[in-house]
Amino acid sequence: MKKITELTAGLAAPVIAERGCTLWDVEYVKEAGTWYLRVLLDKEGGVDILDCEAISRQLSDLLDEADPIEGSYTLEVGSAGAERALKRPGDFARFMGSPVTVRLYRNRDGRKEFAGTLVGYDEKTGAVTVRVGTLEMTFEKADAALVRLRVEIS
Repeated sequence: MKKITELTAGLAAPVIAERGCTLWDVEYVKEAGTWYLRVLLDKEGGVDILDCEAISRQLSDLLDEADPIEGSYTLEVGSAGAERALKRPGDFARFMGSPVTVRLYRNRDGRKEFAGTLVGYDEKTGAVTVRVGTLEMTFEKADAALVRLRVEIS
């Protein structure tokens, strides 16, 4: 049986494409006792509230019909955001050379967060290499809790 996120992605794909958007990610998470089904979008020029509203309405109807989730949950449709998490190999390839923040599970050199420029990604191991100042640092997949884009304000 497919996971809820995979089923949702399959149902959402045509609706999202109709609006000229692309699916960035689907999350099904429990926060503070409530389940959330989040559909995150991307679009050239940016996702707007009208995109989110239209996709949410259509997807809600499709989810009601398919009924893949037992119990109650909250459906959220939104933009992946400027500081989106990078998860798939294609995400890393697309944003190579971009500013990122790497958050670790455990301290390394006395800290858990490193900001720099994405300079490498190993598809086989999932290791990420970031230039922090003049130093290149590699973070193993098992050590990195999160890698996300970082907006720099000049």
